[in-house]
Amino acid sequence: QLQLVESGGGLVQPGGSLRLSCAASGFTLDYYAIGWFRQAPGKEREGVSCISSSGGSTNYADFTKGRFTISRDNAKNTVYLQMNSLKPEDTAIYYCAAQDVGSTDYYCSGYVETYDYWGQGTQVTVSS
Repeated sequence: QLQLVESGGGLVQPGGSLRLSCAASGFTLDYYAIGWFRQAPGKEREGVSCISSSGGSTNYADFTKGRFTISRDNAKNTVYLQMNSLKPEDTAIYYCAAQDVGSTDYYCSGYVETYDYWGQGTQVTVSS
């Protein structure tokens, strides 16, 4: 059974940091680009960051402004999102998603509809 599981969310004060993890089971992430998305109450799901299958290419939404870093460890079948200098407006459910890209590298998408598998999400709340 193909599954993505996010972890690492929680309550943090403004200016704090969290590291989210996205662990895959039932398949290897070697041929998948991975995206992180978020959805705040009453808003549409939006792209945060993505990383190509080998990790050689990454993209970030403008609102991350150098605060977030995506990385992956294919040996551990896990992708990470390091979030620093968190703001209240970063409060949302964060999802990871996997897109089967086969042998294509240096590519990842920020669009929800391009992804094949989704995790259940992890809540991030930034509040004092």
